[in-house]
Amino acid sequence: MYLILLGNDSDQLTQLSGDPAMFERMKAVVSHDQVWQIYNRLMNSTTEEQLIEDTDYSNVKLAGIAIKAGGSTVLCWVVAAVIDGIDDENSLLNVEHKINEKHFLDSLDFLRLVSTKIYVNKYIGADALAESVRSRSAELQMLHDLRKSEVMTDIVSLLDSDESFEEICEQMVRYVGNYADIAHAYVLRPNVNGSGVDVLGEYLKEGYTPLRGIANTDDIIKYMKIVGDKPLVVSYKTRLEQEERDWLTSLGLTSCVVLPVFTSKPNRQVAMYVVFVDDIEGRMWDRDEIKFFGDAERIIQSILEKRIQKNSLASSYKSLESILDNVGTAIYVRDIESGQILFANRMFKDSFTTEMEDGTVEKLFERELRYSAGSSYYEVEYAARRRWYDLNTTYIRWVDGRRVLLCSIVDITDKKLYQQKIEQQANNDFLTGLYNRMSCERDLAHYIEEAKNSNSKGALLYLDLDDFKHINDGLGHQYGDVLLKAISHCLSRIDGVENSCYRMGGDEFIIIVPHTSMVKFDEIIDEIRVVFNKPWFLKGADYYCTTSMGIVTFPDEGDSVQDVIKKADIAMYEAKRAGKNRTAYYSDSRDSESNRRLDMEKSMRDATSDNYKEFEVYYQPIIDTIKGDICTGAEALIRWNSSELGFVSPGDFIPLAEYLGLINPIGNYVLKEACLACKHWNENGHPYYKVNVNLSVVQLLQNDVVETVERIIKETGINPRNLTLEVTESLAINDMERMKRILGSIKKLGVRIALDDFGTGYSSLSHIREIPLDVIKVDQSFVKDLAVDQYAQAFVRMVGELAEALNVKICVEGIETQEQLNVLQDMNIRLIQGFYFDKPMRRYVFEEKYVTGRIDEMDPPDDFFEPMGELTDEEKSILY
Repeated sequence: MYLILLGNDSDQLTQLSGDPAMFERMKAVVSHDQVWQIYNRLMNSTTEEQLIEDTDYSNVKLAGIAIKAGGSTVLCWVVAAVIDGIDDENSLLNVEHKINEKHFLDSLDFLRLVSTKIYVNKYIGADALAESVRSRSAELQMLHDLRKSEVMTDIVSLLDSDESFEEICEQMVRYVGNYADIAHAYVLRPNVNGSGVDVLGEYLKEGYTPLRGIANTDDIIKYMKIVGDKPLVVSYKTRLEQEERDWLTSLGLTSCVVLPVFTSKPNRQVAMYVVFVDDIEGRMWDRDEIKFFGDAERIIQSILEKRIQKNSLASSYKSLESILDNVGTAIYVRDIESGQILFANRMFKDSFTTEMEDGTVEKLFERELRYSAGSSYYEVEYAARRRWYDLNTTYIRWVDGRRVLLCSIVDITDKKLYQQKIEQQANNDFLTGLYNRMSCERDLAHYIEEAKNSNSKGALLYLDLDDFKHINDGLGHQYGDVLLKAISHCLSRIDGVENSCYRMGGDEFIIIVPHTSMVKFDEIIDEIRVVFNKPWFLKGADYYCTTSMGIVTFPDEGDSVQDVIKKADIAMYEAKRAGKNRTAYYSDSRDSESNRRLDMEKSMRDATSDNYKEFEVYYQPIIDTIKGDICTGAEALIRWNSSELGFVSPGDFIPLAEYLGLINPIGNYVLKEACLACKHWNENGHPYYKVNVNLSVVQLLQNDVVETVERIIKETGINPRNLTLEVTESLAINDMERMKRILGSIKKLGVRIALDDFGTGYSSLSHIREIPLDVIKVDQSFVKDLAVDQYAQAFVRMVGELAEALNVKICVEGIETQEQLNVLQDMNIRLIQGFYFDKPMRRYVFEEKYVTGRIDEMDPPDDFFEPMGELTDEEKSILY
């Protein structure tokens, strides 16, 4: 084998080993480039330690071995050998020394292991030696730093020394001189007249003569002037004027550090110099020494400023007292140990004379004081005077050095009252004065926690005023506000919930019954009912405003704020859906109903945004029994076939549409579709067919309701005499003046007006007489037992007579049996509607049964050509 060892700097560490007779021949077989390729590959690899490559001769192999230490390659063996047993046309011939392949590989492994072992042992030894040196150096540095820290601690402690300034300077230069092992250290102050130098502190190394004993005073003063107000550092290498260097040499000195000390601002001037000098030949100040000297100088600077301030304060006490008497803050200073008030300015004396005489100042202002704190700031309430103060305290040194407490007091009563007003606005409803939603959620969390801790229950009542929008829109917002304030006042006077009534916004209120008031729960509910069972006097008349209320208890039915409010809202909605003016308690089944309601709400919004495709108008025939049970038209009824929910009952979706504010566009859609259908019937053999359309409360209260009806009549081309708009009895009487005006304007268009659900409201005969009616529709609730119930028969007969007296028609809804029909025929009731004749049906079904193939040969209704009063030109254009 032929070996050569290379270092990590490409240097050759050994001569080629092996059979000398083969050296030249092997150099010809293995090229210089091949050797360096193997070297570079191993030196640059972090993983390869050994490799073998072929040469141009099949029996000559070239190997490389990497020796690693400390994670990197430090040596590289390059080995060549002729392998025995390989004889072919590419073999190197006539070679005396050969090695078999196994022996070659074993030799390579042996070489790598032995080399690594030898080098690593040497590497570890050298590293250990270096680490030992570093450790010793670090130990010495640590001892040096510790000594430096101790000295600096001694110097810093001089800040609180009560000794004279000269004694402090003497100690400081002694500390620094001993630590720095220098020849001299001084604190020098030039005389005011510039004629000499005062030595405030002096340090001399043992055996040395003071500077003032060997130097001329004038020279020292001259040298200080050269320094001026800039620090000066001179070592043996520092370039100086020859005269200055000669002067230092004459004193036996080689280096110095001179640092100026200044007086306080604003008149900043050099007051003295701190001087450090040495006589060692070749002395060079290092950075740490200069920094240490600078730190010592800054402490002298701080002590000087502190002493100047102390002397200034003592001499200016009267001036300071005069200043403090004229500041807009009450100030006093109290001795901590004796409790004696050492100083009080005029404002404090004028404001707290009684407290100073009674000795209650400390009790009033310092009861929350933390004596361990350097300073504190807190608010003090003086309940007896109903005033508030901001108190700022701090500890200071009095003129005689004792520790005292300085207190400054600012009257913040006006600010506090304003803050309370802002908080009230943030926590209370501006209109009613009740607490608002934010306060409700905060208080509810507290009440729930109290109920949990006491193992008891409380309740939350969620109130929503029924049809408040009618009053608000009908009478005006100012009267709506009056009503809200009156209701709020009544609710807040109920015993047990005086401080737990909240307005959540709009016409929604929440009342929390705390666990301590649950014994009065039934009485509280009764009191709320009493509030809403009485009429409210608004705008010169009595108006009724009822409420729907949802009730949930906590923490059994909900233990979080959002959960309790949500469940109470669910119960309230169920009360609305059940007919309003009632109370509903939360149950788990209602929670599922709430989810269904959310699904219904989403589907309804989607349906209205999709051009009302899922809504369909059904028609129920209205029969004239006098002329042989023939159809005279139909009532248009909305139905909803949801793609997600299927058919939804009108009793479910109409209240929701009103709640969501969608009833107005849906109602207008129904009105237009019904007018188009009636126009079609009129043009196809039935000119006298009429269509009845229900106007919702929301529609009728719109400011543009008359314009909307007029526009739809024009767009559809319907004869307005064939359109009947139905309004509910309760709506008609709740705002009589407005209803008379709106319905009168609609009637001028030629449209007929029907009073729907008659008998379910609170009508008086005088009210009915005032409304411009054409038809009175008796509610089906009076027809259910008509065949056997004498009261129902009497009621219907009375309404018939009333209609005849008012010269209006009567229509009875809900007829389902022959017996009911017979009773009505005996009463000479003409218009009838109900399942006995037909249910509501799709338009094409209605037209197949009552329009197609049935030409209307009946005479027009008796009132078809009745005059409507004098019409304007615009009204005539609509009618004709």
